[in-house]
Amino acid sequence: MSSVPAADLSTEAANVFERPTVWRMLARHWAVRIGGVAMLLLALIALAAPLLGTVDPTLFDPGSRDLLPGGAGEITTLEGESVKHTFLMGSDSFGRDIYSRVIYGTRVSLVVGIACALLSVFVGVLAGLSAGYLRWLDMPLMRVMDGIMAIPGILIAIALVALWKASLVTVVIAIAIPEIPRVTRLVRSLVLSIREEPYVEAAVSLGTSTFKIMFGHILPNTVAPLIVQGTYICASAILTEAILSFLGVGLPTDMPTWGNIMAEGRVQFQQFPHNVFFPGIFLAVTVLAVNILGDGLRDTLDPKMAKRA
Repeated sequence: MSSVPAADLSTEAANVFERPTVWRMLARHWAVRIGGVAMLLLALIALAAPLLGTVDPTLFDPGSRDLLPGGAGEITTLEGESVKHTFLMGSDSFGRDIYSRVIYGTRVSLVVGIACALLSVFVGVLAGLSAGYLRWLDMPLMRVMDGIMAIPGILIAIALVALWKASLVTVVIAIAIPEIPRVTRLVRSLVLSIREEPYVEAAVSLGTSTFKIMFGHILPNTVAPLIVQGTYICASAILTEAILSFLGVGLPTDMPTWGNIMAEGRVQFQQFPHNVFFPGIFLAVTVLAVNILGDGLRDTLDPKMAKRA
């Protein structure tokens, strides 16, 4: 078997994102447009939080507690001075500005979502490639993954956060671990079919190293499904972080996150629903935008879905 078809086939499969038609299809798909624009706006809000936030989200004043949206009050600065301030989204029971806390909470949610997606995809790719191509690793590795999947992800996250000190790194690791088996199973299923392709058999017959076959010939063909899977993991991680913080087992309560804001406002929800409403809206819009973007990427990058479209 000659090396020419192997090179041609592997290059064609690996360079799927270099085809102009793929980028045109992405730009034309309504879900990619809506989800992409929404995520871009959220990213800009997160980056510009110091400019958009009217005050430091940790500043408070006991005299400005439980103000309705648009209410006027005072904020005690870090220097001990009291300045007049308009609370655009109201204030919580500690007199902190809900608007500034929600804006800064966008940073935390996006960091958690993206970090969890990257971590779980990275580990899942290594495990999936190993299990799918190295037959002697398939059985023990997949049994470990089955054991992790047997336990609800939220319980694993709660247990890990309870064992370790609550921090951003701890929460990211605790949320990412339950997602690793899903990525592993996806990559393994792809590798099992890709390793039977002619260009992989040609590379093996030519004496190509196992490392080069796995990461040079097989891995590029899993990029499109992994991108789609990563968007769903990102949305799930953002939602899980909010759940953990709402239950009081997530990030420290002094850190402005959407889950912490809603947890602090749930006691007075009937009297002051804005404490839960505004962070809840941001959370719902973010998760919806990521899911819409993932659906659009799936419809465009999946050959079967693209043919249907």
